[in-house]
Amino acid sequence: MRILFLSHYFPPEVNAPASRTYEHCKQWVQDGHEVTVVTCAPNHPQGNVYEGYRNKLIQWENQDGIRVVRIWTYVTANQGFLKRTVNYISFMMAAILSVPFLSGFDITLSTSPQFFNGLAGYAVSRLKRTPWILEIRDLWPESIVAVGAITNRPIIGLLEALELFAYRRADHIVVVTDSFKTHIQDKGICKQKVTVIKNGVDFSLYKKPPDNPVSLAAKIGIEGKFVASYIGTHGMAHHLETILQAADELREWQDIVFLLLGDGAERDRLLAMKDSMNLSNVVMLDQQPKTAMPHFWSLSNVSLVLLRKCDLFKTVIPSKIFESMAMERPIILGVEGESSELLKSAEAGICIEPENEKDLAAQVLNLYQNPRRCQELGSNGRKYVLENFDRLVLAKRFSDLIRNVCRQS
Repeated sequence: MRILFLSHYFPPEVNAPASRTYEHCKQWVQDGHEVTVVTCAPNHPQGNVYEGYRNKLIQWENQDGIRVVRIWTYVTANQGFLKRTVNYISFMMAAILSVPFLSGFDITLSTSPQFFNGLAGYAVSRLKRTPWILEIRDLWPESIVAVGAITNRPIIGLLEALELFAYRRADHIVVVTDSFKTHIQDKGICKQKVTVIKNGVDFSLYKKPPDNPVSLAAKIGIEGKFVASYIGTHGMAHHLETILQAADELREWQDIVFLLLGDGAERDRLLAMKDSMNLSNVVMLDQQPKTAMPHFWSLSNVSLVLLRKCDLFKTVIPSKIFESMAMERPIILGVEGESSELLKSAEAGICIEPENEKDLAAQVLNLYQNPRRCQELGSNGRKYVLENFDRLVLAKRFSDLIRNVCRQS
């Protein structure tokens, strides 16, 4: 098959959307398909184009057999509603205008967020006369409303109308949680049109950790410490001040340190908060390349996965859950709903109330004092994710679905 995939994010960007798209596309190429990805110059989350790239009108490259077409967009940091909206719309328009430069395809896929990229898939599929699969990894506009990024009711109403338009026009919809499928069915979309393909793990990258990653620990000043890590986006949805407040609760426990690694709209505010609280037991590091992530997981004794206390977030499963399990790290999960159900099924961690710093501090201390429990939870997690969330297997499920949609169209 000849697959055209529109994705706002793609490696060398390291966020979950970029990783999922790349790992699926790489597997499809290995299975003999021709895959073209339309994306932009890598710039997430700071809005600075990565070294070695330029924000040109159109440019081509090859990554592991994937033909990558990078198109011009208005580049801005991952913060500020107006500028981000211009960024999203510019990508949508550039993707549509790139159609004359793209050869024939059997199917068009587009992934959301951001939602305008999802809509671009509709326009491109009509111009290329192909079926269209819409992938939903976050619910828009619900997710941006939930974090307070938008409050204008007429704009929210318009986005909700576009959301329903996309659901109805797509030939098929792929979602990453069972709750997302229920949400879309509640919009009047028949369940046969929606398939759940959850996130997973690339086990060629996320392997069992080395026994003693001492040199890296010494380099960042945490050698010999019990490390509770948050690795991922520092965004409005994550309420990472809970970690700083928990660190304050545990400042007398000198063998316990909190590691925050990543970038995002809230990082500067969190750095200022850390300094104002004089938290010597918190280490904050910049975003690292994807290939470095397993090394930092190896430093961690426990993985922290947090979101705001919000009904919408009961429908999501943060991808770092799967990576933590693959690296045999027990999880302290401050997310309610489908995520907590998964963690309980895996017996791979401890669930706490979101935004509850005292609960978080108590469970970090609990695992610090129970190393055997840490090991047991970590082992359970790796076994569970190996059996259920191998990205290679999930990618093949996705390609089977693509083939069926092509046959039916």
